[in-house]
Formats: sequence, structure tokens, C-alpha cells
Amino acid sequence: MMIIIELDWFSQPECLSTGVHGGGETVAGETRARMVAGAARLLAERGLQETSFSEVLDLTGAPRGSIYHHFPDGKDQLIASAVDLAGAHAIALIDRVAGKTAQEVTTHFLGMWREVLVRSNYKAGCSVLAVTIATDSADLLDHAATVFRTWRLRLAVLLHEGGLLELDASRFAAVLIAATEGAVVLSRAEQSMEPFELVADQLTSQVIELRDRGAARS
Repeated sequence: MMIIIELDWFSQPECLSTGVHGGGETVAGETRARMVAGAARLLAERGLQETSFSEVLDLTGAPRGSIYHHFPDGKDQLIASAVDLAGAHAIALIDRVAGKTAQEVTTHFLGMWREVLVRSNYKAGCSVLAVTIATDSADLLDHAATVFRTWRLRLAVLLHEGGLLELDASRFAAVLIAATEGAVVLSRAEQSMEPFELVADQLTSQVIELRDRGAARS
């Protein structure tokens, strides 16, 4: 079953464009939000080095004067905000399957990343991973680590609530994230869904085995 997920900065590029109306404070806040979303999209598509202020302005249509108004500490402040946004957006999507079975949680998480690949035509991956592998900033690495840890802990809770033993849920949450991230990279490199689907099948089989083990011990 295909899971349809709103991927704001991939499937709705119009949300990054100009044309926002309202009071000055509202417009300023929305301009900053567009810039952060634009940076998240560029990180996913082009990586850290290619996510410059100029590229963000070109993508979002934000005025050049807004750069240091909204991000007085420079590019790292923008990137940190983009990482935090990507992390929070993923958590919101993950929470849609709260109370579901462990298999449904797994299928949903895989579906999130499958749609990133499909909708971007293999051009996009994970914004957080893009920062992790390229930054030399301890602060940005800490932001990325916090996001990955938050995903892992939240998935572990949902997987446990969905029928896995607590230790199995904790371990599988880490495997699910790591394997899916790697599968996205392989599929982008090969321009094919085959690597992703091979990994997805393996993860689905594994969560079923873990579910059955949990049921046998309950």
C-alpha cells in the first residue's frame, strides 16, 4: 500500500516562493521560515557545500537584506535551523503511526523515504545526513546527532508499543534508521529503487520476526 506523505519542501515548492502578505512581523517570520525550508531542501538535494545563502535566496525569493537580519551568526545558524526543521518534520510524520503495530511503523518510516526518492526523481536524500558527513562544526554535528537520537528514541517507543520487546525495539530502531539512510544513498547513486526495495524487504522481514518473538514471550 502506497503511503502518501506531505513532504513540504519537496512536493510543494510553491511554499518556498514569494507572495506572502500580511503584517510586517508576520511577513518577516514567514520569510525566515521559507529560507529555513529552502535550506533543508538544498541540503537534501545538493549537500552542505552547495547550500549557500545565494542558492537559498534564489530558491525562495527572499530579499537579500533578510540574510543577516534573520541569521546574524551566518550560514551555520541557517543550517542548524534547517537541520532542526528536518528533524521536527520527520518526527511529526513518524507520530502519525503512534499506536500502530511495529510492522506498520516500519512500513510507514520506509514509505517516508521512498517518497523522497520518487518525488525528487532520486535527487534528494536526508538533509541531516548531508550535514553529518560534511560539516567540521561541532555545533552542527551536535544538532545532527540530536535529530538522529530523537528519531531513534521515538521509533523505539513506537516499535515497543507496537509489539516488540523493549530491547528489540531499541536495537531495531537504530537498524531501521541506519539501513534506510544507506538504502537512500545507494538508490540515489544507482538511480534506481532496487537497492532501497531490497533493504525495505529485509527490514520488513526482520520486524515480523521480532514481532513474533515478542508475541511468543508475552
